[in-house]
Amino acid sequence: MSAWGGNSPVPFVLPGPPPMRDTAEGWDRWRRTRKDFVPAPRMSLAEWRLLSPRKKSLHDLHRAATHANLPLLDTPMTRAVTKLLHGRVMANALKHKPTTRAGVMLTGGGYQGKTETGCEILATFEDLWRKLHHDLNPDAVPGTRDLHIPVAYVQTPVTAKPKSLCKAILNFYGAQLNPRMDLPDLLRQVAASLHDHGTKALLLDDITRLRLHRADDQDTLDLIRAFMSMHITLVLVGVDIPGSGLLREGRHDPQTGQVIFPAAPQTKVHGLEATQTERRFDLVELGRFHYDTDLQIAAWVEHLAGVEDELRLMKAPPGMLTAGRMPEYLFDRTNGVVGLLERLIEDGCQEAIDSKKECLTEPLLEGIAINLRDPTRDPGAGEIPDTPPTEHDAATGPRSAKRPRSRNTVLDDHGPAASTGT
Repeated sequence: MSAWGGNSPVPFVLPGPPPMRDTAEGWDRWRRTRKDFVPAPRMSLAEWRLLSPRKKSLHDLHRAATHANLPLLDTPMTRAVTKLLHGRVMANALKHKPTTRAGVMLTGGGYQGKTETGCEILATFEDLWRKLHHDLNPDAVPGTRDLHIPVAYVQTPVTAKPKSLCKAILNFYGAQLNPRMDLPDLLRQVAASLHDHGTKALLLDDITRLRLHRADDQDTLDLIRAFMSMHITLVLVGVDIPGSGLLREGRHDPQTGQVIFPAAPQTKVHGLEATQTERRFDLVELGRFHYDTDLQIAAWVEHLAGVEDELRLMKAPPGMLTAGRMPEYLFDRTNGVVGLLERLIEDGCQEAIDSKKECLTEPLLEGIAINLRDPTRDPGAGEIPDTPPTEHDAATGPRSAKRPRSRNTVLDDHGPAASTGT
């Protein structure tokens, strides 16, 4: 029986707990259900007033769920990432040559949607790959029924060591682990799991948790590069990869635009010696929006229009997020970071519903603090960005005391910089 009474389930609450993508079962469930959520129907205030008290409460809860599950919208930045990453994974999956597959490094600031964008691209690839092979593993050993897992998602352990990373990968597959296994045994089992399940792409998230002043972390990075000889596309996702030190041994190839690394010594440990002496990565950045040129402003406003179209506020006028100085205000509050915008809009919509105002305005949003407390994120790795203050931030004084920023003001990733003039 539904929590609201009756025999039908609440339509917008998906069954079971949210899927955890770091297991094969959780990843598959997320991939299959990621587009199942149905947003609340659009309803005028007059129509809402005709509902029974129970249906009013149910509709308001559905609206809250809609605002908490805003879809991933295309932006100029995500389109560039999609083009490179999807093309690289598909090209590598179709290769039959025994050569090292080029990997991809996806970088950017905190809360810019790197993980969600990377996972969506790989899930789309998996959908296509499964359809191409009728959900069967084309590399399965004859006479066996190996579980087909084209994509593996693994979070880099906070204190990563070669063994702990191998165990995290094997845990994704649900492999049985013998506590007495040494590193060469673990590597061989990782290679076997990747091959036996037909895995074409391995995404290692939060890669910049590695601190290369630690010997264990240096060994872990060498191990990660060794995975590239296992005929998979290695996708590394992290905050500010160029500034993290992960590229210090690499060199930029101006002809290909790739970052080239020397071969990792661990390639000889598990019997998969490299077929070439260097490892290559494409480095692509998922940046934030900017608000300097007319083209950049137009892209920001277009994104706000897409967000506005997903909202279910009953007194929202046309252009609620795109008219007047609201685009500049929202940029000022978020520095063009999509994750901060999503948090501000979600909390603002909840306040608009609770207060019966049913509309997002500057005064309402001024009372919303962007709270980024998240125990799963590592502040030391840059995973939690600084948030611009509101008018009520006593440390900086009221916003009205600030000089208004012109459309030609340049912002770097740390806040306002110099103006370019007119």
